[in-house]
Amino acid sequence: MSATKTLPVPPFYKPKNAEVYEYRPDQMELFQQAAPWRERHQVRPAGADKARIHLLLIDVQKDFCFPQGTLYVGGRSGRGAMEDNDRIAQFIYRNLPHLTEITATMDTHFAFQIFFPSFWLDKDDKPLGAHREITTDQIRAGEVKPNPSVAWWVCNGNYAWLQKQVEFYCSELEKRGKYKLYLWPTHCLLGSDGHALAGVVHEARLFHSFVRGARGWVEVKGGNTLTENYSVLAPEVLLRWDGQPLGQRNTQFIKTLLDADAVLIAGQAASHCVKSSIEDLLDEIKTQDESLARKVYVMKDCMSAVAVPDPGHKGEFLFDFTPQAEDALRRFEAAGMHVVDSTRPLTEWPDIRLS
Repeated sequence: MSATKTLPVPPFYKPKNAEVYEYRPDQMELFQQAAPWRERHQVRPAGADKARIHLLLIDVQKDFCFPQGTLYVGGRSGRGAMEDNDRIAQFIYRNLPHLTEITATMDTHFAFQIFFPSFWLDKDDKPLGAHREITTDQIRAGEVKPNPSVAWWVCNGNYAWLQKQVEFYCSELEKRGKYKLYLWPTHCLLGSDGHALAGVVHEARLFHSFVRGARGWVEVKGGNTLTENYSVLAPEVLLRWDGQPLGQRNTQFIKTLLDADAVLIAGQAASHCVKSSIEDLLDEIKTQDESLARKVYVMKDCMSAVAVPDPGHKGEFLFDFTPQAEDALRRFEAAGMHVVDSTRPLTEWPDIRLS
């Protein structure tokens, strides 16, 4: 087939399923349809690609992608992630012959994490609520403290150590100026329904794997109790207060991305996990060769920012991170990355090589 050909969307795809939390594809049916589709459109195996194009899908999981999820990324419109996932799925189907690899990241958490309310108590030993910040000053003043009941498994019962660690952690975040520690609703717990990928995205990536003989990789992040891990490439803080390692950079996956001829990025949320992942990738690029930025494509219509509606004031938000997402896109473009729309044909994307 022509190296620049765009395929139709398969007839089994139903855009309305992008709005259905419960939707799950028939995986064996997808497998059975893959071979006839490959033959009809003369699609080569991914291993034969001369130009290796890597699509990175960040945290397109049910808890982020639907109003029923515990941390829905609706953006200002209220429909953000659902519409994003429809565009992501259709992009995969239309460009299936050109996408060599698709990697999905999965935010993966447990009941107690430093960014969950369960990890904290107030000065009266009452639990905290979600959608609030924790600052170093609050910890030092005794207004908030780590939950003592977790110390036995977090740090062998050494509660004084844990108190030093959370103060150090918040201080490190504030020094870097990226974020203060923010408490999110419990989300993406391993084993929960909300941890799974949105059905239409799972359907598209699995069909891609079956048609092209691609592995359909997953990168798991976020299981360290004592640090946030917005970026798939590194946790927010790498060291503990005592100088020992807290986390490490995902050097193997960084290499995988930089070895590709093009890296296409979409997912949730534009203001947090997408933003942090691209920032870390850009930092790595700057240490190697700044011209590598030109092979990164940020799909702006396939991501939304966190905007938390104010239930008491219609049309207003308790927190709206849209400006941070928009500022990040401008910075990425200024650094040489391409900010693109998924609906624009790949042949019209700047600097991209398809064969």
